[in-house]
Amino acid sequence: MDTTDADYFITICCKLRGTNQIALPAIAEELLETIEHRNKQGGWYAHIALVMPDHVHFLLSFPESETRMQIIVSKWKEWAAKTLKIAWQRDFFEHRLRQEESFREKADYILANPVRAGLVKEPEEWPYVFITETY
Repeated sequence: MDTTDADYFITICCKLRGTNQIALPAIAEELLETIEHRNKQGGWYAHIALVMPDHVHFLLSFPESETRMQIIVSKWKEWAAKTLKIAWQRDFFEHRLRQEESFREKADYILANPVRAGLVKEPEEWPYVFITETY
């Protein structure tokens, strides 16, 4: 499947839901650093990544590559599990945005997640977010 012209809404959840396991300064900052690192390395292009207490949301696109998207994301999960001791659920949710779907609507949905969860009053207050300059 050619993913070079596609954007994906991806959610990766921790095994134990409802408990803050990853929205902790040391862990969240390390996750965001590796997301940015993988952008620079060209493994994926994260437009937005947001770390919540028990899951991570992404808007990602992928370069033309022999490596499938599922493998790219799974390798990141594996790194986080081994390095940061995060217990993830087995799979992840992925949704390829269709042309009629608004990229901006999905981005706004992701950024408003901490507000909906009652963690902050305004999206800008949430510290655990990565947004590319081109967004």
